[in-house]
Amino acid sequence: MNPSWGGSSPDPPTPTPTPIPILSSAAVLLLAATALTASAQSTDPLPNLPAVRAVATPVIDGRLDDQAWQTAPSMDGFTQREPMEGGTPSQPTRARVLFDDAGLYVAVWAYDDEPSRIIPGENRRDVDLEQSDAVSFVLDTFQDRQNGFVFGTTPAGIEFDGQVTREGQGATGAVSARQQTGSGAGFNKNWDGSWSVATSVDGEGWYAEFFIPFSTLRYQDGDVQTWGLNLSRRIRRGNEEVFWSPIPRQFNLFRVSMAGSLDGLEPPRQRNAFVTPYVRSSAERDFLASTDVDWEGALGGDAKFTLTPSLALDLTVNTDFAQVEVDDAQVNLTRFPLFFPEKRPFFLENAGTFAVGSAQSVELFFSRRIGLREGTEVPILGGGRVTGRALGLNIGVLNIQTRAQDVYDPSEGAQAPLAPNENYGAVRAFREMGNRTRLGGIFVSRLNTDALGSADEKDYNLTYGLDGRLGVGEYLTFDGFAAATETPGLSGDAYSYSLSADYDSSLWRWGAAFSEVGDAFNPEVGFLSRSDYRFASLSLLRRVRFDDVDWFRELRPHATYREFWNREGFTETRLLHIDNHFEFSNGAFFQLPAVNFTEEGLTEPFEISDGVIIPAGSYNNVEWGFRANTDRSAPLSVEGRINIGGFYSGTRYGTDATVSYRWQDRFVASGRVVYHDVNLEEGDFETTLLSLKGAYSFTPRIFLQGTVQYLEQTGNFTGNLRFGWLNTAGTGLYVVYNDIEHLKVRPSDEVPEGPLFRTLIIKFTRQFDLIR
Repeated sequence: MNPSWGGSSPDPPTPTPTPIPILSSAAVLLLAATALTASAQSTDPLPNLPAVRAVATPVIDGRLDDQAWQTAPSMDGFTQREPMEGGTPSQPTRARVLFDDAGLYVAVWAYDDEPSRIIPGENRRDVDLEQSDAVSFVLDTFQDRQNGFVFGTTPAGIEFDGQVTREGQGATGAVSARQQTGSGAGFNKNWDGSWSVATSVDGEGWYAEFFIPFSTLRYQDGDVQTWGLNLSRRIRRGNEEVFWSPIPRQFNLFRVSMAGSLDGLEPPRQRNAFVTPYVRSSAERDFLASTDVDWEGALGGDAKFTLTPSLALDLTVNTDFAQVEVDDAQVNLTRFPLFFPEKRPFFLENAGTFAVGSAQSVELFFSRRIGLREGTEVPILGGGRVTGRALGLNIGVLNIQTRAQDVYDPSEGAQAPLAPNENYGAVRAFREMGNRTRLGGIFVSRLNTDALGSADEKDYNLTYGLDGRLGVGEYLTFDGFAAATETPGLSGDAYSYSLSADYDSSLWRWGAAFSEVGDAFNPEVGFLSRSDYRFASLSLLRRVRFDDVDWFRELRPHATYREFWNREGFTETRLLHIDNHFEFSNGAFFQLPAVNFTEEGLTEPFEISDGVIIPAGSYNNVEWGFRANTDRSAPLSVEGRINIGGFYSGTRYGTDATVSYRWQDRFVASGRVVYHDVNLEEGDFETTLLSLKGAYSFTPRIFLQGTVQYLEQTGNFTGNLRFGWLNTAGTGLYVVYNDIEHLKVRPSDEVPEGPLFRTLIIKFTRQFDLIR
């Protein structure tokens, strides 16, 4: 039951303000306000740790019995972030840091007087650290107090890493989540560095030993340096988190400006040259096109070279992403496109450098537009990227060339052009000025290289943008951007801008935002959820704690208002949300039935399902919502939501429920059901999404993972089975099987029932250090 992707309003009148004065005024306001930041910063002292050179190289075995560790000063004095901000930890923690010419060594003694209650979590890379005991730390290698590298582990010995930009805040000020916003909105969990860790457990607690090569990091030039450093430990059974450098409870490890310091570090001048080739063999069959099995082999790879200690060059040739996990299916009952995050390795490193705009709404650069078209892979011939720091600026330059691609068109019964030969480029530069303040610009381009030299067939798209952020004190942040696009043959107002403010203290959080998008604004290498609108939002949240109630953690009453108008003043979407969250000490959660007062305005009919067409008009409704989850760290957990109420001209009942099971640290499985029963004056319909996932980890680097999904809107069953035997930085052996089957759920469905596409892929990739 495919919803229509049209339904946009007619083009409004042309005369509106041009983006040029918006760009200028934004720059003036940000520069003029920068002087406020210095006086507004916190004066609380931050801890510091002297860096000590190792007299002997520690063995990374997790036992921490090397004599070298006794020469390093101890990081003590940890304090609680949760459950009691500034409180005394329930268990003692100690950490030490050493370095040599090869890299940084970090040891953590996580003592525990009840070791049988330690929760090891899943034995798989980059799993959620919040659902197990864990230690993690952030390295602010440029000491800019905004960006850094995060490394972590659990008692199971997993590797967890990522890159922090803008202190973990997205373009709209929200902490990003991997599955929703992908890599470019504050924390890039998908980044995989080359490093090692080992853990052990005994009767006194558990221990972690890290080795972070300097070649994995980027840092400034200089013989003796000071880096930002903070370390946290989570004791999951009490949902407790402690920090070396204290952090208020409304923030987390990503709050780099509150990190302590590692003084007197002597990292070597970087001279890195890594080459990561791959070899791939695959067999695929397109049943829709009635082709035989197609066998093919491929060679390609990536390379990384250090230009300066703070500037890196990445190259890619015949880029391949066969090992990337599949997207989670989504149900769409709107007239707007869905957002799917970037997961491809080449585009993940330093992805935050290119992030400009409002996450999932107006993103000026969205790397998923490169090498993908209408869900089909477009071959990437090659390209390069330079990222890092130079002349006091953070810079990023990207250029990618793709090859023309055809696809089978069932309506024509033959191959049809999908994408021409195209070149994609992005240039980004910004200056960071302390206390979360920054000012920068971006230029993005798409060029049809088949149309070069043709005066009649100009086919290109350009995007220009200016963005800034102003931090006032520890709690208040202002954000803004302005952008314009240029597309041959497209006339109208090709601009967009946004201004927002966010205040976040331990007791209150409020936010306000206003944005506008012109009818001809067209960032083709970005993401645009809708066009030709004005948007405003207000939100207010209160955090209430009861210190004398051990089993209850926090009460959060809040209200949110959001409204979209077309630029003629017609309301297209309005929401007033009133809610109250109840969070328990073990992480369990529920909300009282939230009430949503909604309005949807259609300027033209909208086909929401096959044969169900909603007439133009305004539809006001009231909807009730309930959401809850049990303790997610338990072996068996349940979470879900229910929405009941008015929907366009009728009613909707919707539910989204997931049951998860974990066996020790080896096996995890989850089943999810998303169901909507919609009853409208124009017709009734149902939508169903079924998903089953499972993963077994033989070791932290050897795993078998499977996903089966069924989406009634498309009538497709999809299956994905991945076996991985990993080495470092996500390299190694992958065996991947994909299967797409179609179930004919509607008589009008033109796609035949049965298999549509099957592939079997074997890929091996290895990283080589050309210098060491």
